Amino acid sequence: MTTLRTTHALDDTARLSAAVDVVRHQDTTTLLSLLLPGLDGLELRALVDRCRFAHAGLLVFPPDLAALRAELAAHGLAAHAEPQPSVVVRERLAVRHRRDVADLDVGILRPAVHGPDGEQRAVELFVLAVPPGSELAEIAAYERDRNHEAHLAFEVERPDPLVLRGLASIFARHGATADGGGYNPHEDGTVFYFAAPSDATAGYRRLELYARGDHRQVLAEHLGDDRVAQPAEALLRLMTGAWTTQALATCAQLRLPEAMDTGAGVAVEALARAVDAEPESLATLLRYLVMLGVAVEEGDGFRLTGLGTLLRADEPGSMRPLALMYGGPFYQSFALLAHAVRTGRTGFEQLYGENHFDYFARHAELADRFDRSMAASARMFEPLPAHPVFASAGASGPRTVVDIAGGTGELLRLLLAAHPGLRGVLLERPHVVEAARRALGASDVGGRCTFRTGDFADVPAHGDVYVLSRVLHDWDDDRCVEILRHCARAMPAHADLLIVERLLPTDGSPSLATAWDLHMMCNVGGRERRADHYARLLDAAGLRLVGCAPLPLGASVLHARA
Repeated sequence: MTTLRTTHALDDTARLSAAVDVVRHQDTTTLLSLLLPGLDGLELRALVDRCRFAHAGLLVFPPDLAALRAELAAHGLAAHAEPQPSVVVRERLAVRHRRDVADLDVGILRPAVHGPDGEQRAVELFVLAVPPGSELAEIAAYERDRNHEAHLAFEVERPDPLVLRGLASIFARHGATADGGGYNPHEDGTVFYFAAPSDATAGYRRLELYARGDHRQVLAEHLGDDRVAQPAEALLRLMTGAWTTQALATCAQLRLPEAMDTGAGVAVEALARAVDAEPESLATLLRYLVMLGVAVEEGDGFRLTGLGTLLRADEPGSMRPLALMYGGPFYQSFALLAHAVRTGRTGFEQLYGENHFDYFARHAELADRFDRSMAASARMFEPLPAHPVFASAGASGPRTVVDIAGGTGELLRLLLAAHPGLRGVLLERPHVVEAARRALGASDVGGRCTFRTGDFADVPAHGDVYVLSRVLHDWDDDRCVEILRHCARAMPAHADLLIVERLLPTDGSPSLATAWDLHMMCNVGGRERRADHYARLLDAAGLRLVGCAPLPLGASVLHARA
């Protein structure tokens, strides 16, 4: 079994040497496999696609900063910058040793280290100077022996709350437990610490997810803060959730993110002129957005965080359309949730007089926004090209993938781009097919894609892999079985069916699927289901469930065959 040299119970020089060795020679995939031995291929791919190994962290106790710089130089490292204040580790030490935070002047240095392919990494050093005879010597001895703060850190690419929750859920599923964290305003970064599972073989007891920006709301969930709040306060915070939805929708509607800078604060008056708003009212909205982590107050103005950039229309993976949908027609119909609960009929249909598919089809702007909102969650598809059914695509493996009700073709584009030997067929309603034709036609894979206009009864035959992504949750059980039977009739005996949905947990734990289940009931008329529920639907259609694997954003891929 592969293991890394542990830094436990060594002096600072040996511990630093071990950390530098890890940073210089190890890759993200290997380290995640050692830290979380139970990961399957798809889970590992999901993690590797969303985060990268960034540094090894270590708490050291030099007599002074000059001695530390000399030690670093002996390892071929340079650290010319002054240490930045540490918030998280300083507070952890204060709690652990029952000391006043003011007594612990902990700084952070990050001397650069190049990885095996030349990529920029670092050794993150938490520095607490302990001169000879210092009363802090006892703390230093204790910490060197137990090495609580040593960790391996992975930086999350393009962090947002859904991605962070999804990564944390994969960690938890494989035995990693929450072990602190915090937000550092000096760096505008949020850290999530986890204790590694008992079977980890990385030589480190802790791992860290680092996300640029202020993600304190997700951090509170990670730390379990909502469990210790006073009941009245906790309930009051829950009641104001609608304000958050509207604040984000208004931010997107005003195009406030496009008017803000990510590098420096912009004055409220300048922002008000750019978005045609009343300055004092806009300042009130901005302060609320700061609380949500979408913006940061800086100097005499406000700047956009990494989280906030996802509301920009031109940002890759923009979630602006989702904000406008959830703050628009779906928000309006949620006011009729009580009607949906009492009658079993959707609030959307009660409000607009028809189901959402028909309503959006008659309103071109809403239809386009809905299609874009579906594409905004496309990051859940990122691991799918690595699914085993696509092995050797185009050679001895599958040649044709059929995307049923595939929207504007975001998933199909991803699959075809990953597998040059594949051809694609997209089946959709007429107005959606035209949008997909434009989107895919402008991409490198357009020449390998054909388009079919029709309904579920028109599923094309002769495919090798069939895909139903976020389709079945729109319908009741009877309609789902009917859709699956259409698939079963079209599928050759060798074909595979992949179903992408959010699965309700079997243990009642918090999940995005539980939230979407309420949304589907009120707005669409469908529902989210557990894996065993889908297995029964597949069985009724003459298909069988042969596998299930997690995807980002709380989704899963179900694998079925005839």
